Order: sequence, then C-alpha cells, then structure tokens
Amino acid sequence: MFTIRLRSVAAVCFSLSVLSAPAVAQVQAGKPTTKAAKEKKESKGDNVLGKFFQTEEPLTATLTTNIKRIRGDKSADAPWRPATLSYPAVGADTGITSVPARIRTRGIWRLKNCEFPPLRVNFKKEDVKNTLFKGLDEPKLVNFCRDNDDYEQYILQELELYRIYRVLTPISHAVRLVRLTYADSGTTKAPYTRYAFMVEDPQALADRVGGKILKIKGAGPNDLEPVQATLVSMFLYMIGNTDFSVSGLHNAEVLGMNLGDYYPVVYDFDFSGAINARYATVDPSLPIKRVRDRLYRGYCVPDDVYREVVQRFNAKKDSIYALYHDPIGKLIKPDIVKETLEYFDEFYKTLNDKRSFKRDIADECVRPKR
Repeated sequence: MFTIRLRSVAAVCFSLSVLSAPAVAQVQAGKPTTKAAKEKKESKGDNVLGKFFQTEEPLTATLTTNIKRIRGDKSADAPWRPATLSYPAVGADTGITSVPARIRTRGIWRLKNCEFPPLRVNFKKEDVKNTLFKGLDEPKLVNFCRDNDDYEQYILQELELYRIYRVLTPISHAVRLVRLTYADSGTTKAPYTRYAFMVEDPQALADRVGGKILKIKGAGPNDLEPVQATLVSMFLYMIGNTDFSVSGLHNAEVLGMNLGDYYPVVYDFDFSGAINARYATVDPSLPIKRVRDRLYRGYCVPDDVYREVVQRFNAKKDSIYALYHDPIGKLIKPDIVKETLEYFDEFYKTLNDKRSFKRDIADECVRPKR
C-alpha cells in the first residue's frame, strides 16, 4: 500500500489533513494560519478525562427511540434519529433527568448482522448542561448484538479490553459501562435491559492528549512513533486481535501530536481471541485459522524498543489481571474470567521467553515494502 511520509512535513504541521496547500506552506514557514492556531489553542493536551469518564461506576439509563427505524438503518450514511437518554436524578435532586439526543447507526459487521446495532450519540451543548452527559459531544454507544446472556457477556468482555488498553497507555479511548434499558417509542412493547458501554469520541481523545485526528491513510513504520506503535501492536497481539489496519484506518486512528510524533489508536475489539465470540472470524488472507490463534502484525523495530514495551507490559500485569476481579470484572462469568486469564498467561509466557519472543513476535514483524 502506498505510504504517505508524514514525517517529511514540519513537526508543527500535524494538522496537515485539514489544511489547504497554501496553508501548509504558511505553517511550514512558521506562520500558522488562523484556523491552525485556533485548533492548537482549543486542544487542551492536559490528559484530563471528561467528567463523564472520570468514574467507572456503571450508569443506569434508558434509551428511548423508534427501535424499528434504528434496526432498519443499515447503510453507511444512515440518518440521525431523535432519541432521549434518561437517568435517575443524582444528589439532592429527585425524579428522572431526560436529555434529548440524536443517534445514528455505525459499524461494519455489527451494523449488518446485529439485532441492535452500535450507535453514535450526538448531544447539543445546551442540552447536556447540568447533566451527567456534560462535555460529551458524539460518543459511541456499544450495544448487545443479540438479546441473550452470552452476547451480553461479549459486551462486558470487550469493555475489559478497552480498560486494559487504558492501563497500558492514556492515549486510548476511555469507556464507561451503562446498564441500559431500551424503550421503543414506536410500539407498546415492554422495554428490555442489557449492559452497554459508551466510548470517548475521537475528537475528545485528541483534545485530551493535545493531538489532531489525521484522516490520511497510508501511515507506515517510518511515520509512527515506534514505542507507542509497538505498544499498540503488542496489545493487539495480547488480546488476539487481527481485525485492524493502521495504514488503512480500519478500526484505527492516527493522532498527529504537536511535537511531530504520530500515534496509532485502535478500537472495536469484538473479533479478538480474548473474547472468542461465536461470530468472530479471521481474514482468510492471514496465516491463522481461528481468532484464538495469535499473529503479531506490528512493524519491525530495534531491540531497545521491544525491551521498553515488554517492560511496560510486565509492570502492568498485576493491574491488568486485577481488572477481572474488581466489581466490573466480576460481572463476567467466572469460567470466562478463568479462560481469559489463561489466554493472557500464554501471552506473558511468550513475552518473557527469548526463544518464543523471537519466533512469534520479532521474526513475524512487518517489514517495509521496498
């Protein structure tokens, strides 16, 4: 695949993907455009999560919308639909707080195959003022695929993988569990309740870490900051996920940082071996047959980069395993927790055995095409 040499642009031009050619020239000349300066000013870079994601306490809420219409929205350009998100009032208040919103379907496989598709939620700033959703703009809402207990477990398992990612690096999407009741405004059918979770939207993540979401495809090994890129690749190897492409921006984003580094961020982990969902498959072009089979797909890097990343994973091991024993982790069935941690044990065995590491990771890394 054609690779764009992002690092050939001056470090300050991390917003290349949205600037015109004359604007690029101005920024490279040390004269940032008004738009670029405004974007830099608005990017906080303080790494402080929005208030909604500062707690992991599950939120109890109700989503009210026309469910038949949502289920029928299968196209990539589905329209926004009206909805309401409500939750029990907190603090000294009583009653129910209702917040108007717009929702639309998103995704690829889950959009086409699930009973209730994943959504993007859009809030107006004035509507979320003085509510728990204050500061949210367009978070993702990950819902059950089938209305049964097994598929609800998949939701909880995927949430845990996002939490592991957060333990390893703050340059990842924050998540929060929601005990969500789905109420159909188009019928008199009784509502049903399942676990779901909200995901920090890309722009909020970029603002938090002081970066810019790049829409350019083709990022290769010479473009990405090697330690962060390797950490992400190692995380994906750990959870057995091959359903991504940083270069192709498939289940991945690239953040341009204001010091000139480019960081990959990945998401959507339901096809990972750590979950082992009954519907998950691997790309037939890959040399593995099952999602439980690991395949390292990171770029080749010097040994000192591998050492730094391995040290990070070893340092975070206890914190990662502890996630499966805290109140959220205990929502997952014990036999699934046992199976998952054994799967991670295999990863750590490979990580810390020189021969296995060379065979399964270092020798399998992706080398640049000549």
